[in-house]
Amino acid sequence: ALVHEEFPEVVAMPLPDIPVPEMAAQMIGLVGQVQSWVIGPGAGTDEYSMALLQEVLESGSPVLIDADALTLVSRDPNLIQIISRRPAATLMTPHAGELARLLAVERSDVEARPLHFVQEAAARFACTVLLKGPVTLVAHTGQPTRANSTGTSWLGTAGSGDVLSGLAGTYLAAGLDPREAGSMAAFIHGVAGQLLSKGEISPLRSRELADALPDAVAAIRGSRT
Repeated sequence: ALVHEEFPEVVAMPLPDIPVPEMAAQMIGLVGQVQSWVIGPGAGTDEYSMALLQEVLESGSPVLIDADALTLVSRDPNLIQIISRRPAATLMTPHAGELARLLAVERSDVEARPLHFVQEAAARFACTVLLKGPVTLVAHTGQPTRANSTGTSWLGTAGSGDVLSGLAGTYLAAGLDPREAGSMAAFIHGVAGQLLSKGEISPLRSRELADALPDAVAAIRGSRT
């Protein structure tokens, strides 16, 4: 009820206060009924989250893999095989530490050679990979890697990545391919951060960042007219 009151445009399914196994089963029941999945933020890394992730990956819907789901993928070679064989759109959105775990390398190596490792990940997982950082990179094998420099260091706040994932997931649901969805989301997310950081003396909050997305879109449209 609170979600609908604050965000009437969101289609939400309330879940009862039940044990995690039953809740995971209800979520699995939604597979095939959604336009895209954003899986990982706040999901946890237990066996029930693993079961949900596998069901989602085996569905025919576009999937964005982030946060805890990336940790699960790094632990299970079977999930990597499922991802690499998916016919549907797949977008992974790691930061440097998460990408290092996925590729079994040091974080310092990823930070030193981000272009090399994001392209390696895109090839290994046969999907689009968005590497978050000071310059966000979007790689898809066979296409030029895109670099996005919009943003501010204050975007490195708790929940900022969740806003980016939600925005990219929305574009996946709208039918954009994962390279376009990731590129557009990164650009708009960065512009929103720039708008909020003007004159501010404290880090951004993720809720403020989400609220600034419409202004970011308007600013981008205005700059092109």
